[in-house]
Amino acid sequence: MATATFRIWRGDASGGDFKTYTTEVESGMVVLDVVHRIQATQANDLAVRWNCKAGKCGSCSAEINGRPRLMCMTRLNELDLSQPVTVEPMHTFPRMKDLVTDVSWNYKVKTKIKKFAPRKPDAPDGTWRMAQADVDRVQEFRKCIECYLCQDVCHVLREHHMHDQFIGPRFLVYTAAMEMNPLDTADRIGDLRDSCGIGYCNITKCCTKVCPEEIKITDNAIIPLKERVVDEFYDPLQRIFKIFR
Repeated sequence: MATATFRIWRGDASGGDFKTYTTEVESGMVVLDVVHRIQATQANDLAVRWNCKAGKCGSCSAEINGRPRLMCMTRLNELDLSQPVTVEPMHTFPRMKDLVTDVSWNYKVKTKIKKFAPRKPDAPDGTWRMAQADVDRVQEFRKCIECYLCQDVCHVLREHHMHDQFIGPRFLVYTAAMEMNPLDTADRIGDLRDSCGIGYCNITKCCTKVCPEEIKITDNAIIPLKERVVDEFYDPLQRIFKIFR
């Protein structure tokens, strides 16, 4: 059995620092396993949020060696254990205790987005019909587990703290799932430009790179939404068309 050194951030909203722990590790372990072992043997008061340990609940988001990742999906054989492994809470959200952050802002943002508003059923049996291509397109967005790693890595939120002006990539994906659904009748294009702040995204694809579900956030959600905003408000031909319509 080998040993490894972990530097885990300990503290709360008032401040904190990294504390070093050396522990035994075994083949097949993930970072969350090590955190649990340290919690059980060396730091009983270590706060960590987790639930499924299967990469499906999004609870154990953290920053491992500076990169936003799920602790339960980060295997030790992917890391250089000859060096200390740093584990710290997400930077974009307020720190509560140790590895736990307050992500309640995300829940508030979601309530402000116009909900799905389906058109009336178009089939005699009172159901709807959709092309399979349309089903496949929005199905990708439904894979989101709301781990908020994309929100954490987004520079608009992480570095510029524009939480009051930008909803972040997770909720642009949420909006795309409705906007690209042919059954939906709500209009969110104006909101995307104004209250959602889609113009602040400069499509660096950092959100796509950290998504554990491998959703193509930038290419399949954000860019198409940006195009719709441009078509609606900035396309000169569209403006002329609206004048004479």
